[in-house]
Amino acid sequence: MTQQQGDPRHLETLDRDLARYSNLELATSYVSRPMVGPGIALVFILIAGLSAMLFFEQTSNLMIVVIAACLGAYMALNIGANDVANNMGPAVGANALSMGGAIAIAVVFESAGALIAGGDVVSTIAKGIIAPESMGTSSVFIWAMMAALLSAALWVNLATWVGAPVSTTHSVVGGVMGAGIAAAGFAAVNWPTMAGIAASWVISPLLGGLIAAMFLWLIKSRIIYRDDKIAAARTWVPILVGIMAGAFAAYLSLKGLKQLIKIDMLTALIIGAASGVLVWIAMIPVIRKQSEGLENRNKSLKILFGIPLVVSAALLSFAHGANDVANAVAPLAAIVQASQSESFTGAVSIPFWVMVIGAFGISFGLFLFGPKLIRMVGGQITKLNPMRAYCVALSAALTVIVASWLGLPVSSTHIAVGGVFGVGFFREWDAERRIRHQRMAMPDRPIFAPEERRRRKLVRRSHFMTILAAWVITVPAAAGLSALIFVLITLAVG
Repeated sequence: MTQQQGDPRHLETLDRDLARYSNLELATSYVSRPMVGPGIALVFILIAGLSAMLFFEQTSNLMIVVIAACLGAYMALNIGANDVANNMGPAVGANALSMGGAIAIAVVFESAGALIAGGDVVSTIAKGIIAPESMGTSSVFIWAMMAALLSAALWVNLATWVGAPVSTTHSVVGGVMGAGIAAAGFAAVNWPTMAGIAASWVISPLLGGLIAAMFLWLIKSRIIYRDDKIAAARTWVPILVGIMAGAFAAYLSLKGLKQLIKIDMLTALIIGAASGVLVWIAMIPVIRKQSEGLENRNKSLKILFGIPLVVSAALLSFAHGANDVANAVAPLAAIVQASQSESFTGAVSIPFWVMVIGAFGISFGLFLFGPKLIRMVGGQITKLNPMRAYCVALSAALTVIVASWLGLPVSSTHIAVGGVFGVGFFREWDAERRIRHQRMAMPDRPIFAPEERRRRKLVRRSHFMTILAAWVITVPAAAGLSALIFVLITLAVG
């Protein structure tokens, strides 16, 4: 060892250099970590474009289909990042599922729903919003669908970035409408359909919130506020799980499995009623055994609702994958068909490779970018426990059934988030009611001052206003962006 190497000052300098290197390495890891998700997403988008090159049978319009496949993959990623939080957020917020467990379940069931039962392209998206024949030529129709796909993806991406769960269906509908107006004027739009969609902005969250609040009231009055909570739970939890099973059986019959078998409303209700009764009978001994030895307090009740909540989240993910994958693949499938056959006025069929892009795109989007919205829906609007989250999941299934019976178009996002708000506002109302009763029973007991009670609100008003604003402007914002993109595309292709 040389004298310089043995010099303590040299060793101190070396330690400082190593410390700087370690700090630099740590800083580099923090800087590069946010780039991992976008990097993987970009690779998936490129793979989607490569798939289009391999599976599209014609050389003419090949680049158009490749670009459309990339846009479809981008849209599917955004659906996974934004929409799936509605199904998994309540279960995660109630601590019935970990974030990793929720993502794993959602990835499996979203993909299964999309691939098994997602082949029914929503004709409303590709054809029902605008009259295809008004486009004139297949080229104009292709550019309109391309603009709709890109505008919807950009809008959902922006909404995810600001932390607002929005309807991906409404985003695509707005995109198609805007491109249709830019291409063929206002007469090309099916305005009665658009009026129904606009009505769903109000109907979906109100109905979801009302049903969720109603079931939370039932749980509180029949179980939580009873002297013997465990005995009450043994009676009511099997009934509630049976209602949930029946609702999901009818929900999946109507919405999730319509590609495999056509089921009308009456048949779906019969299937739901039979399933509900069977599950109710089967759950009686299960709940009785599960409740043995539990203490007579609210914390014990959370155990009894944990498994039903996890199952409901999985079933919601399956139905969501079956239905909302069309938001990514319907415009893409329409572009593929118009590019391949020059036909754009007939029914649209989905090639399997297009469906795979949609299914895996949703899963990748959830895995890479979903936790932000899952945390927001599950814990930042209002505090959820398994009973409250159960009410949200059940309201999602029942609201879709009621809306289908009434013939009303609804948004799964609006229903689920409306259910969360409904639970939160009911808790506020119930807390105020109990304070009033305390004041009447014990007038000398100090009650919270008005300022303190305002601070103790159980629903975050800032999130409420942000989400409400995002819902209201989704269709017009996507429409305006789509019209602008369509104009720019037509100017570029000349």
